[in-house]
Amino acid sequence: MIETISEWFWWDRLWLPYNLTWSDLEDKEGRAYAKVSHLYVTVPLSFAFLVIRYLFERFVATPLAGCLGIKEENRYKVISNSVLEHYFVTHSKNPGQADIEGLSKKCSWTARQVERWFRKRRNQERPGVLKKFREASWRFFFYLSAFIGGLVALHDKEWFYDTWEVWVGYPKQSMLNSQYWYYVLEMSFYWSLLFSITFDVKRKDFNEQIIHHLATLTLLAFSWCANYIRIGTLVLLTHDASDILLESAKLFNYAKWERTCNSLFVVFAIVFMVTRLVIFPFWIIHCTWVYPPYYYPPFFGYYFFNVMLVILLLLHIFWAYLILRMVKKFLFGSLTKDERSDNEEEESENSMTEECEGHQKVTNGSGVNHH
Repeated sequence: MIETISEWFWWDRLWLPYNLTWSDLEDKEGRAYAKVSHLYVTVPLSFAFLVIRYLFERFVATPLAGCLGIKEENRYKVISNSVLEHYFVTHSKNPGQADIEGLSKKCSWTARQVERWFRKRRNQERPGVLKKFREASWRFFFYLSAFIGGLVALHDKEWFYDTWEVWVGYPKQSMLNSQYWYYVLEMSFYWSLLFSITFDVKRKDFNEQIIHHLATLTLLAFSWCANYIRIGTLVLLTHDASDILLESAKLFNYAKWERTCNSLFVVFAIVFMVTRLVIFPFWIIHCTWVYPPYYYPPFFGYYFFNVMLVILLLLHIFWAYLILRMVKKFLFGSLTKDERSDNEEEESENSMTEECEGHQKVTNGSGVNHH
């Protein structure tokens, strides 16, 4: 059964153009081709990345945060209440109005006091600025290293400048050592992001992030097996270019360098729109959709790869919408929040005063009067 599934999965017609078989991609005549077995190393390397990240955040990012004056803020813990805590843990962190009314009766609190308790309790679980800074600094370090490494390794290749050259001789294109390491490290990094996503700062686009990581890993794995490595490296470089600026803007935002953060954000928004909504669809996807039929008849892998690229493009459009919302705030208001972040819920000064007065009344009504 397993052998039959494997034969169907690795059927030549799914992965390679017509009249080509896997035997045509065996190492010979001085050529070395990508092999599926090469990808196995990405999983243990992803765990190595998690270890390196832990060490980096502790011994590099944390001292850097201290130099920039970033410290873990002291958060006031909510008043201990076993009834509300039990509901928060076992039922819901965002109770409906009917539940709030019921809980207020059980606790002898007003409905507004119960609402504020749940608001503070949710804020208590949200990550602090130091955690966000450490995470952003790690991503910035990797994206910058990967982007520079990719440019150095590929800048002298003809197909880096002329996308027609991407398909010359396909699929009999020898793999370069630089391409091997670029792919392996990028895949390992995205595996590590996927493994740690539940522990990282949770964003509003949590589901989209999972889809993005899975789509990226699928694209990289498929392009590796089908020897789409040249176009794959161009896709990686296109994505890393704007990610560097995004993470650097976050770093200065957490450090409260507002002018630097705003300037970097504007540059990031421009680079994102150019690379993800112009270069990616009109150069990269155009290269994978229009040019290949000039060199070989379309096959299943040709359609599959392009569909995955379109999925990435749709995600880019979604993120572009969030970015434009932030640009609007930047131009017509103040850019104080990340549209993707799960920010703390704020209360007005009057609400805080009312809460203090309400708790005093509850306390006095319970027989504890200090006057």
